[in-house]
Amino acid sequence: MRFTSQTSSDGVTERSFTLGEIPGVLWAPEDAEPRALVLIGHGGGQHRRAPGVVARALRLAAGCGFAAAAIDAPAHGDRPRSAEHERIITGMRARMGGAGDPAPLLAELHTLLAAQIVPEWRSVLDALGDMGPVGYWGLSLGCALGVPLVAAEPRIRAAVLGLSGTAATSAEAAAGVTVPVRFLVQWDDALVPREEALALFDALASKERTLHANPGGHGDVPAFETDSASRFLARHLG
Repeated sequence: MRFTSQTSSDGVTERSFTLGEIPGVLWAPEDAEPRALVLIGHGGGQHRRAPGVVARALRLAAGCGFAAAAIDAPAHGDRPRSAEHERIITGMRARMGGAGDPAPLLAELHTLLAAQIVPEWRSVLDALGDMGPVGYWGLSLGCALGVPLVAAEPRIRAAVLGLSGTAATSAEAAAGVTVPVRFLVQWDDALVPREEALALFDALASKERTLHANPGGHGDVPAFETDSASRFLARHLG
């Protein structure tokens, strides 16, 4: 891991890094050792510095004393697309334009991305070393890729997931998630049908899992859910 830049503001230090070809960012309290580390997965078409990712990271660092890390998912942000990525994405766009159902291709893309990012996240954890208990926070694509990560990585002790469903996320991987989970659903989500989101929540094997449903569309998660999710992670990681 190579750190390439560092800035500090309002009690939080932000450090950019690369690990091989993976670009990432680490946020941490400026004057104290972090009490825990939370991995943050970004949404589809976004990147490691998307506004929602940064807001969550700053909230965790300044409000909870945690470190937070984000990386670009494959084919997102500063990472190039492979020929396989291009094939699937081109097909999805054609189907969204009326050429058929894009859901099977979306599931294929998420399976491909998950197979790449799960070992990448585990390598990032190895490189960062012991920063305390580990959590995960990912919505939408961040959930679809986070479910198999949480199922595979024993260092993760709690997760905030949601805005995804069984059409985009492996139910088999969900059955491997046993840590406490906070799961967010937008009741009027036009991108993720309500029944698919509820089916994914039901597929999780966690004995402690809580569903938080709010009215509104995919991007309308209320701000208070960020504070609530931060408290959930602080309770389980602190």
